[in-house]
Amino acid sequence: MSQDICVVVPTIREYECMRSYFENAREHGFDLSRLHVVLVTEDFCETEEMETMLEEEDVSGEVFDGTRREEWYADHGIGEYGHVVPAASHAETSFGLLYMWAHDGFEYGFFIDDDTLPHEDVDFFGTHMDNLAFEGEIEAVSSDENWVNVLYQNADVHGLYPRGYPYSAMGETIETGTTAIESGEIVASQGLWTNVPDLDAVRILMDGDLQGQAQTRTTVEDFGDDFVAARGNYLTVCSMNLAFRREVIPAFYQLPMDDNEWDVGRFDDIWSGVFLKRACDVLGKRIYNGAPLCEHNKAPRSTFDDLNNEVPGLELNEHLWRVVDDVGADADSYAAVFEAMGAELAHGDWSDYTNGAFFTHVGEYMLDWLDCLHALDRSSSRTAESTVIS
Repeated sequence: MSQDICVVVPTIREYECMRSYFENAREHGFDLSRLHVVLVTEDFCETEEMETMLEEEDVSGEVFDGTRREEWYADHGIGEYGHVVPAASHAETSFGLLYMWAHDGFEYGFFIDDDTLPHEDVDFFGTHMDNLAFEGEIEAVSSDENWVNVLYQNADVHGLYPRGYPYSAMGETIETGTTAIESGEIVASQGLWTNVPDLDAVRILMDGDLQGQAQTRTTVEDFGDDFVAARGNYLTVCSMNLAFRREVIPAFYQLPMDDNEWDVGRFDDIWSGVFLKRACDVLGKRIYNGAPLCEHNKAPRSTFDDLNNEVPGLELNEHLWRVVDDVGADADSYAAVFEAMGAELAHGDWSDYTNGAFFTHVGEYMLDWLDCLHALDRSSSRTAESTVIS
């Protein structure tokens, strides 16, 4: 496989948006032959039409519904770990991470949500790749609450906090400075969003909208220079517009949401971002934020449905970052930091929190995630040995 970029798109209906991303690449001279697109969908969706779209666009890719994912697990010797990717959940993006891990030719990954579009005047793929290769001076942001609002640049006007930002960290005092970035230090590039901001249901209700849309919208003018969050500061990481290096996969598991007995949902990318930021701080790496912006065209849906998915985990979200903030300090790899955080959650006493047992559940799945990656490595080694022998 000649492609070095794996583009993971969770979708059940708006897969045609990818045509705009491919057209953006052509318009800006980005080499589409570098891409391999993995559409993660369900058995009831238009899988044949998705395959046809990739063929018409002459872009390498595959479509994985639930049945094909199960077959893929079996083919790669990890059938016992199929549970780490929840069914019918946005967290199915974790399948894309497993797919990348099984194909070592992929050096970079992209997450793109199917309710987004690229801005025509910006090279979407090229800008993300430039961010991952960035070295030099960049703005570094910190706060007295140890959290950075990724929408801070015009927050005095719009007053927005993104989905997953702890309520206890609101009203923070921001400080900005500059920091020097060395080659290879940037391991993830988070593009932000115009039009419908990525808010949680409580904040959307406060904004007066019952269709999950938020009446306050963001424009290009709401964003200034690109930035990183300072060491020891956390930030929300949204997977709708994101590029990353292969190396982060052990610490970038998209958490098991929706398909659990506590009905916790909507924190898969948020909590994975907390874990990734902790790993970055330990290992001296950074997450780049800002460009390229995408246009977020969230489909109308009941705000109360989202609220029902978020409420079971709201209290836990206030505490998760504090639980892992001093964990894994001596680790020397993403897997080691992630293992330390997973063990802390799996073996801790969380009985003081509503749905605290979900922390234990998450920790156990984090450890299963690492075991799954190890199993994939063993399967790949056996396949390679078999190929050499034959």
